[in-house]
Amino acid sequence: MGLLNSIFGNKTVKKEEQESFIKWIPLTSLEQIAQIKSQSKNEPVAIFKHSTRCGISSMVIKRFVSSFDEELKDFKVYYLDLLNYREISNEIGYEFQVLHQSPQLLVIKNGEAIAHASHYDIAQIDLRKF
Repeated sequence: MGLLNSIFGNKTVKKEEQESFIKWIPLTSLEQIAQIKSQSKNEPVAIFKHSTRCGISSMVIKRFVSSFDEELKDFKVYYLDLLNYREISNEIGYEFQVLHQSPQLLVIKNGEAIAHASHYDIAQIDLRKF
């Protein structure tokens, strides 16, 4: 096999893994919403609501991850799995007065949603502005 690979070349291509600068914070309890509101008084915080069964959501989260560069490495991003934590998603909509969408990105500052977008419009939110 090694000889054939050296003659004809190895057809398997190794994927270069892209380094991700996102340090996802799992959003798994209602109590964390109060923490997010409090934390947002000192710095903006993002919430990414994701459906693990939705093809569009999967594509959007991949784009979001690839656009999240080293400059944003300290930006806090909470990850909400909508299928497992629907109650938390509902509470987020109520607390921040944002209609539920999936996928959805919210930017929270001073306890309020100052930006939000869903689906492909998520790419239009530049977290560097915050």
